[in-house]
Amino acid sequence: MVPNAQRFSPLAATIAELPDIDIVLISHDHYDHLDYASIRQLAAKTAMFLVPLGLAAHLQRWGVSDRQIVELDWWDERSFAGFKFVCTPARHFSGRTLTDRFATLWCSWVIESRQTKLFFSGDSGYGPHFRQIGDNYGPFDLTLLECGQYDPLWPNIHMMPEQTIQANQDLRGKRMIPMHWGAFVLAFHSWTEPVKRVLAAGAKTRAIIITPKIGETVAFQSDDYPTAAWWEQYENLQSVKR
Repeated sequence: MVPNAQRFSPLAATIAELPDIDIVLISHDHYDHLDYASIRQLAAKTAMFLVPLGLAAHLQRWGVSDRQIVELDWWDERSFAGFKFVCTPARHFSGRTLTDRFATLWCSWVIESRQTKLFFSGDSGYGPHFRQIGDNYGPFDLTLLECGQYDPLWPNIHMMPEQTIQANQDLRGKRMIPMHWGAFVLAFHSWTEPVKRVLAAGAKTRAIIITPKIGETVAFQSDDYPTAAWWEQYENLQSVKR
């Protein structure tokens, strides 16, 4: 939740370059997931923001209309334009200052259409909620699961990469994109360690793991999905030493 954390990589696109947006999903209020300047720009081009309980106050202060915001508790569902969105549990925490920790909710998201089911983990330590979500809404055609910015001392905040693979199994994910490993510097591991470890663990379970470049468009149900180790050409340029 460090507001001025170093980035591993530049943004793939600016908000000004994005088209109008139907829905923005927010998982929690940490600075790397809820950015003031970004929300100010998104407010004018987004039809609806779906957020966990308590986050509406942030958005309202920053210029988002009440009509654009829907707050949901864990297991609440909302339908929009033929899609179902479910606010599901995560194991993390919230807060933007030293005095508001746990003041708002954090979550993961299920996104479901008639043909496809996706799961987005947000930030989460490993726990039984993954199996519960898998039992209630799985199997998933694609899971987007965090596998970076971890430490053995923070088991209830972020998953180790091997736990990411277990979470995918619990969710009954058919294909997986590991995320949260190539953006901000928030832990002591090198920036490529998470993706290497998750690929090694996934090979043992024959998990289908997609590794797009940051900002790359992915046809994840196609047989032609990205698997190249593109980070190898950059890993000597930026790293964090233990």
